[in-house]
Amino acid sequence: MKITIGNPASAPQPLSPYYSQVARVEQADGSALLFLSGQIAEGDTLAEQSRGVFETIEALLKAHGATLADVINIRTYLTDIGRLAEYGAVRREFLTGTPPTSMTFEVPRLFKEEAQIEVEVVAAVGAGSHPAA
Repeated sequence: MKITIGNPASAPQPLSPYYSQVARVEQADGSALLFLSGQIAEGDTLAEQSRGVFETIEALLKAHGATLADVINIRTYLTDIGRLAEYGAVRREFLTGTPPTSMTFEVPRLFKEEAQIEVEVVAAVGAGSHPAA
């Protein structure tokens, strides 16, 4: 297996140079697991932030030859679990197939003070899915 940490230049870049957004674990047959670190986004409402997070995740996956349909696990961190339905409505806009395995946590705060949500995912992609240059 081959492990690559980082992003192709075509992917959205991290908010900080102190972490990598994607770890790609390639198997001998060319298939891969993608581990996307927690993503946050700007916006005034939870729905705006959720939409921004999923747009970033979608772009990161695309840069690795994957789609949201390849997501097998999702972990969500919310600062207010009472607003889970608001997040869920946006999530269903992006994840339209069989829902992946998931866990949702309520946390007192996130990396950025104004962040209301952080999402990390694992995706499984078949052989031949290579990062975009």
